[in-house]
Amino acid sequence: MKTSTIKMLGLSGMLMMSVIFLSHSQERASPPKTAEGTVNGATITVNYSSPAVKGREIFGGLVPLGKVWRAGANEATIFETSKDIKVEGETLPAGKYSFFIIPGEYNSTFIFNKQTGQWGTQYDESQDALRVSVPSGQTQSLMENLTYEIHDDGMAVMWEYGQAKAAIE
Repeated sequence: MKTSTIKMLGLSGMLMMSVIFLSHSQERASPPKTAEGTVNGATITVNYSSPAVKGREIFGGLVPLGKVWRAGANEATIFETSKDIKVEGETLPAGKYSFFIIPGEYNSTFIFNKQTGQWGTQYDESQDALRVSVPSGQTQSLMENLTYEIHDDGMAVMWEYGQAKAAIE
């Protein structure tokens, strides 16, 4: 009787390890990414899930113009700054924020929201810490995966043929 119990425990353990291994080995459709850099002594980090175009029309199609977009996939994109900064001349205190965008053809709105830890589509406008208008437009080349970059003078977001950049000081 003890031998069969040990065999069952061993088999159960192997099955559980196989499930764990397989779940970790599967690549997510929108893999997690991090953009990090320093602007005027502030460390800025953006943690996001990076979806791919996959032949779809993104801006004006999958992502409607003029509506709040979660600026990534899966969980809400997180923007974190180690020091107070100015985004497009407006003060954003040090801290962690969910980041959303209202995309537009020539101007977009970057939204820094105080609520964090939610699924990307759970947006509460009353929790906005800052909204700024930023220039946006088209690029010449396709950016297959959503990409954030931190530069010495700001933050850029690019996907498909769209791009927007906020000045940060």
